[in-house]
Amino acid sequence: MPKHQPNEVVRRILLDSLMRKVEADLYPSSTMLDQIESLLTEDDIADYAAILVAHIDEDFYPSIPMIQRVLRLAA
Repeated sequence: MPKHQPNEVVRRILLDSLMRKVEADLYPSSTMLDQIESLLTEDDIADYAAILVAHIDEDFYPSIPMIQRVLRLAA
């Protein structure tokens, strides 16, 4: 198993923590979403998009900025 760089390990720990918080929060802050997006790699995009789409699905009047975030991820 290849060794991970320390900065990659820290990035992953923080990203996982923030994504769990966003998943649990009905209305996650744009600041937290911005932080997540700054930590994303291509391998993380699908999991993050799924969390955002779940929020969109759950809300009768989904957040336009959240929809725009998903659209940017898809571009």
